[in-house]
Amino acid sequence: MLRRKVYSELLKWQEQRRYKNLRKCLLIKGARQVGKSFIVREFGLNEYDSFISIDFFKQPQLKQIFSGDLSSEEIFKRITANIPGAKLIQGSTLIFLDEIQRCGNARTALKFLAEDMRYDVIASGSLLGLAYGDDADSEVEEPASIPVGYESQITMYSLDFEEFLWAYGYDDATIASLGEYFGTDNQIPESIHSKFEAIFREYMVVGGMPEVVADFSVNKDFGRVNELQQNILAQYQDDISKHAKGKEKQLVRMCYDAIPRQLAKELKKFQYSTVEKGQTRRKFEGSIKWLKDSSLVNACYNVSEPQIPLMANARDDQFKLYINDTGLLTCLYGFETKKAILNNTIKGNARGGVYENIISECLVKRGYKLCYYKPDESREIEFLIEKNGEVVPIEVKAGNNVSVSLNRFIDDFSPSVAYKFIANRNGKVGIKETMPHYMIMFM
Repeated sequence: MLRRKVYSELLKWQEQRRYKNLRKCLLIKGARQVGKSFIVREFGLNEYDSFISIDFFKQPQLKQIFSGDLSSEEIFKRITANIPGAKLIQGSTLIFLDEIQRCGNARTALKFLAEDMRYDVIASGSLLGLAYGDDADSEVEEPASIPVGYESQITMYSLDFEEFLWAYGYDDATIASLGEYFGTDNQIPESIHSKFEAIFREYMVVGGMPEVVADFSVNKDFGRVNELQQNILAQYQDDISKHAKGKEKQLVRMCYDAIPRQLAKELKKFQYSTVEKGQTRRKFEGSIKWLKDSSLVNACYNVSEPQIPLMANARDDQFKLYINDTGLLTCLYGFETKKAILNNTIKGNARGGVYENIISECLVKRGYKLCYYKPDESREIEFLIEKNGEVVPIEVKAGNNVSVSLNRFIDDFSPSVAYKFIANRNGKVGIKETMPHYMIMFM
């Protein structure tokens, strides 16, 4: 079983239900294939005496449990009537509503289920951020009302690098000892650095999708990795075909397919002309929003001023788009690109794009919102984040280039700390801390 950090979030929610009278169900959001269903099932079987799972994709007939204007009492009664062997044990039953986007009435009912403290309820869904479709084959069903105030929401992602290291066999103590080099003058020994930089390149190629990581941890077969990733991408494409509306089906797919091409350019800012020559924001704006709402991409906005709050200064017409899992990005590029990354021989603008993508992914998984700063054509700070009440600049280099933009940013805005992530070992000059790419997991 893969160890996931989100498990501790589930335990925290359970404790609040039991001891702090939290009248909220838990809603887990996230893209497909990130492990939502698996982790809830493990949690239910490990932490409760009774676990009842309703999968609205595999068991659409069970939607009838939530039909009509129901009380929690009636819903529980229908569960026992429609699910053979279902046991409701007061104080120790978890009910799991999987793929809840397929049953609008179940989403509405979370309000009543949250207030009933006898049993715990977790719901999960992959397309909950989308506008509701009107196509006959759409799986997204609009609820009569959203249970505002009755859901604790968390977003789940594919494995981060620390979780990848757990799957690789590294323990907490070893990872913690590596973290001791973060923010210090002590340089990481070359033997340690070369090992973790190589594993980080493997993480870039394998990605964090649980099915892929689990298979790789056993077989160490990059060919199998590529096949599994192609299957996941096919499912994403199927989602686009099913759930984008009308003409937008093709436009969303075109935008998604354009992201690897855009990241391979010197200018990483998303340009609509990359999707279709001569086209502008007006045609593709809705499609970009669909991709962001579906969690298939991470957006990073240019800010007019690097001041808190960053999003108040974000320019919604200037942004970059990154693929949600870098392993999937490298799969889109092809197997030769994967080989070049593993052998550390990848060159050109695509190299910078892949490294930006992995750093963006790691930052999102650490809970940061993404912004960048490009005040003119000659300067760019790849990422700005809010940390400890201030704006922190992060520069990303595939190699170890000179930090002209970062040095200028330090001179202009005097942050208390600035970071540069490179392929080489760590170092510190004044407030500027240079770190190997893999140290981003401690940011």
